[in-house]
Amino acid sequence: MSDLRELTDAATANDPRAGLRAVRALGRLLEHLERTQVERARAAGWSWQEIADVLEVSRQAVHKKHARR
Repeated sequence: MSDLRELTDAATANDPRAGLRAVRALGRLLEHLERTQVERARAAGWSWQEIADVLEVSRQAVHKKHARR
């Protein structure tokens, strides 16, 4: 399941197995996108607080999740 259209169809399908797999795949995609954008923000000089504000989480939460990278 890599095509976004396939994922969307599967996530809204009546088959719970297909729907749950799609939800998991979308979650992995979301994590990848967040990690990529946090790395870009940090490389551009953003503070942890600026990133946290945009993500609507605490500074501590975003730092804990992404500082190790």
